[in-house]
Amino acid sequence: MCTYVTETVGATGSGKGPQGWFDLSRASVYFDHPVHAREAHTLNIDFINPELGPSARVAVELSRESATELAHAILRIVSETMDV
Repeated sequence: MCTYVTETVGATGSGKGPQGWFDLSRASVYFDHPVHAREAHTLNIDFINPELGPSARVAVELSRESATELAHAILRIVSETMDV
């Protein structure tokens, strides 16, 4: 089921696209039909820098289970390294 719910947040970091590494400025997260993954619906994350054009994009399509595991792993790592 497509929710059409999209969350966009500012992102500071780097992504690697067809032209090489670029600075990120945003990340969009949404649940929708994938373009390539073999699932009916996926959690999709786009890391982008719109100012650099369409090639400044890294896209990820994850199964619901993989997205949940990734979210938990990110939270664990961030909480364990708060003092670093």
